Amino acid sequence: MTPRGPWVRLLGCALAAVLLTGCAREAAPPRRPAAGAEAAVPPVVSRVPTSDKVVFLAYEDGAGRDPRFVDLVRDRRLPVSLFLAGAGAGPGVGRLGELTALGARVQNRTLTHALLPGLGYVEQHAEICGQRDRVQARFGAAPRLFHPPRGAYDANTLQAAAECGVDAIVLWREPAERLRPGDILGARAETTPALVRRIEAEGYEVAALEDYL
Repeated sequence: MTPRGPWVRLLGCALAAVLLTGCAREAAPPRRPAAGAEAAVPPVVSRVPTSDKVVFLAYEDGAGRDPRFVDLVRDRRLPVSLFLAGAGAGPGVGRLGELTALGARVQNRTLTHALLPGLGYVEQHAEICGQRDRVQARFGAAPRLFHPPRGAYDANTLQAAAECGVDAIVLWREPAERLRPGDILGARAETTPALVRRIEAEGYEVAALEDYL
């Protein structure tokens, strides 16, 4: 015989309350960590401290759509970093798979290419962690580096990036400026051949950014 009585109903109500509380906690959006509990924010870099005469090439979404760029990366064994936003890291983007097979590294540039300053912590957390998860699902490794769209960021960006596992926030310089060891250059696929010739003519080599950061 199944026992019945007020205490059984009370136990059932208590159990339901516990389950509902657990669901609510699971569904709650991330909150900015309280003061004193914040993770150490990642550094913001546009140049890597090094005495090696090397520079680094960083690209945005369009590079994976240019077959000549893929051929250049293959022929020159060129190390490149691709900072991709949203669907730019998707399976239907040009020859992106070929680039990664050649050693190109895919990094993070937000989920929707949103301009981050002015957005709250929760929204920025979703932008950065959401794209991290997309890249990891596609390529098998979570990106460690992050480039904010237009190079714009604020205190919420730094903290959200820290909580999303970012090791460094990467900005870059215009290739037209004088080269210095450790420069991170924002490059375009169509101008890369001329840029590489200039880099080599000035006695520099192109290195993998991820080997230095």
